[in-house]
Amino acid sequence: MPAPSILSTTDDHVTRLTLNRPEALNALVPDQRDRLITLLAEASADPEVRAVVLTGTGRGFCAGADLRGRSAAAPRDGTTGEPGRTAGEPGRTAGERIAGDVARTLRVGAQRLIAAVLDCEKPVVAAVNGTAAGLGAHLAFACDLVLAAESARFIEVFVRRGLVPDGGGAYLLPRLVGPQRAKELMFFGDALGAADAERLGLVNRVVPDCDLDKTAREWAARLAAGPTRALALTKQLVNASLDADRTTAFAAEAAAQEINMTTADAQEGVRSFTERRAAAFTGR
Repeated sequence: MPAPSILSTTDDHVTRLTLNRPEALNALVPDQRDRLITLLAEASADPEVRAVVLTGTGRGFCAGADLRGRSAAAPRDGTTGEPGRTAGEPGRTAGERIAGDVARTLRVGAQRLIAAVLDCEKPVVAAVNGTAAGLGAHLAFACDLVLAAESARFIEVFVRRGLVPDGGGAYLLPRLVGPQRAKELMFFGDALGAADAERLGLVNRVVPDCDLDKTAREWAARLAAGPTRALALTKQLVNASLDADRTTAFAAEAAAQEINMTTADAQEGVRSFTERRAAAFTGR
């Protein structure tokens, strides 16, 4: 029986999701991508999960969408495994592409994956263990915190294939490094080493390869011990702020404060301050 393409474990309130196709540098096939979306949604909804770590096996974090591979569970209904590419639909032949297919595939595929990370109510830490290219780079950049091994590199590979960036790249990159840096990365498609990615602000910290797993576990443990709902609301505010005017942002902040003050963790935080002791948050 083949090994699962995504390894998922939950311990001490931390869900660890590991892309597990090392022979393909963890390039994503559709069923693997959809499974990752499902696992992120489950972690988001599970009150026992308080942080998520996303990483890969082998030399690659994620080499993007696998343009050669097919789903591990190939469909039996005449489809190719990608939405909008159905041989059995009336009026089209096998493999025929019509207007709307590509946009639909992106909406339900790459864009939905990036949205699953951005919308996850738990903090998501990317532990980038190797090459992160194309959609794989955007998957890392969508995470709340990014740790990179010294051997990691990030590649906006689309231009090398004559393609437009997908997976929210033209949305994420300008917000992280500014429009001109984003254009440089996307226009040339040069590999960006971990140290340069940290200098540009794409990576929070670079660590020796041997320390990546240890550091990711330490960060996730700290997040899992924090006020989970406050972190979720903070994430929501920060992600929305770049698209909002001041009036909207201030209103959202006030609403988030109102909601958060109903949580047990907020009440514990205030109580621990007045009692001059460390807070013991429960994620509630």
